Amino acid sequence: MKTQHTFSYACTGFLLSLFAGCFQPAVAKEKTDVGYLVTDVKPTRTGVFLDGKYLGPAASFRFARKYELAPGEHQLLLTDPRCEDYTVSIQIQAGKRLKVERALTALPEARPPFAILKIKSDSKFDGVWVNNKFMGHADEFDNPYQQLLLAPGEYTVRIAAAGGQTKHEEKVTLTTDKETLVMASQK
Repeated sequence: MKTQHTFSYACTGFLLSLFAGCFQPAVAKEKTDVGYLVTDVKPTRTGVFLDGKYLGPAASFRFARKYELAPGEHQLLLTDPRCEDYTVSIQIQAGKRLKVERALTALPEARPPFAILKIKSDSKFDGVWVNNKFMGHADEFDNPYQQLLLAPGEYTVRIAAAGGQTKHEEKVTLTTDKETLVMASQK
């Protein structure tokens, strides 16, 4: 009987160590031939552009985003329609992280009357431009509680994937207190 319990404990210990090994945390190694840009920007919905190319929003769910970049000097643009743009030259080093922290300066609030623009796209991080001005990413303007309020008038709306590839562009006429939906999809 005593031998049976010893075997049982030894077997249980082996199985537990095998099982625990399955749940070791995965440590992602960063590449050494690229560098990283970490954006800690307020407002968090600020658009991040590098050398004129849209990368995405500064944060996801209020957590700073990390972008993989080629080493070297780059022009960084942080833009939000409610704030003054911020541009700076940055130096990305291979295997290193560069953290950019910035609070953008707010512009005066727009005054009514407003028209409502809604956006639907197959990627929540697609960029939205109105008359060539970056307004945010598609996820900000696609549900009953989020919309883009603009003065009534005619606009050109462009939706582009990260990297700048235009997915959809159209001219719209926005009317006071009316909702206009622009849809983009690569399908």
